[in-house]
Amino acid sequence: MIDFNTLTYGFIGLGLIGGSIAKAIRQNFPDAGILAYNPGPDTLDEAFADGVVNQGICSQDAPEDGRAFDGAFFESCDIVFLCAPVQKNAENLALIRDHLKPGAILTDIGSTKRDIHKHVDELGLSASFVGGHPMTGSERTRYRNSNAFLLENAYYMLTAGRDVSVEKTGTMIRLVSGLHALPLLIDPDFHDFAVAGVSHVPHVISASLVNLVKNSDNADGVMHRIAAGGFRDITRISSSSPEMWQQICLTNGDKILQLLDAYIGQLQDIRASIKRHSAREIYDFFDSARTYRDSFGSTSTDAADRNFRVGVDIADQPGMLAEVVTLLAVNALSIKNIGISHNREYQEGVLMVEFYTEEEMQHACGILKSRNFTVHE
Repeated sequence: MIDFNTLTYGFIGLGLIGGSIAKAIRQNFPDAGILAYNPGPDTLDEAFADGVVNQGICSQDAPEDGRAFDGAFFESCDIVFLCAPVQKNAENLALIRDHLKPGAILTDIGSTKRDIHKHVDELGLSASFVGGHPMTGSERTRYRNSNAFLLENAYYMLTAGRDVSVEKTGTMIRLVSGLHALPLLIDPDFHDFAVAGVSHVPHVISASLVNLVKNSDNADGVMHRIAAGGFRDITRISSSSPEMWQQICLTNGDKILQLLDAYIGQLQDIRASIKRHSAREIYDFFDSARTYRDSFGSTSTDAADRNFRVGVDIADQPGMLAEVVTLLAVNALSIKNIGISHNREYQEGVLMVEFYTEEEMQHACGILKSRNFTVHE
């Protein structure tokens, strides 16, 4: 059995997801070696300061022949993570190909899989490659927002290369489990169809809703002002990297179009029902969605879908916000996000507080209730 604590891990790119995986490795396998390349030096400085990375190189250390980095830097690595944007990962394959340690595993974190597998096969790397896609994330990008908790209880999709051994696939399954994520081995083609439905098309829809409100607002910006509550929840993902989503649409366009056409058909159906004033059809439309959506609570363990957030009623008095924050801080509870909700049409609580884990959220609820705060879970 492999001891993950004795392995050396390489990261080509150290952004939000790459940084979170690196931090999770450091947290769970503290003696592991971690090497990283990132274009800019600032990220590496942060990773060194955190004690996450042992060695690192950036673009200013690049060879004079125009390569982004020297692949030889990763020759000692047992597992190499490609953590750049989707199309950059394909380019970086060529840089690492001749420098993989015998028996090393090559993996990625991209949210489309057929494209990277195609490049892997073309370069003769399929015996080393196990594709990866952690189903987690944040509207915030870059290493400084990475966190080992981001992986906990999140599905981590794995797609085996055409010629990769069962042993290497098994190693990745055990590694993912060791990072407290939930490994799910899946065919690359169905992976791209599945994520087009649950992630890619929703991002397209989210962005279109935001642009709809932007283009429909009046000169006083009233819609912008009241766009909170339900609207902010369903469009939160629109704050993600536009470069990343551009590349996802370019590498998974056929699956996105297939499901987008189906979605447009459903919009046309409900539009027709509303125009006909068909009460039964309108009710069934929302009831079907509610029933299926409510089933997620009992079946989904995807951390990306789980918001450990509570509403807290506070009086509009000086010091009340500080009292809540201080109370949580002295009890060593880390706050992921905090804000005042000015539109509470779809939610309760003046103050919205979000935590990294369910345990922290429950602990916070108990503390706040003990101090007579009204908490909406």
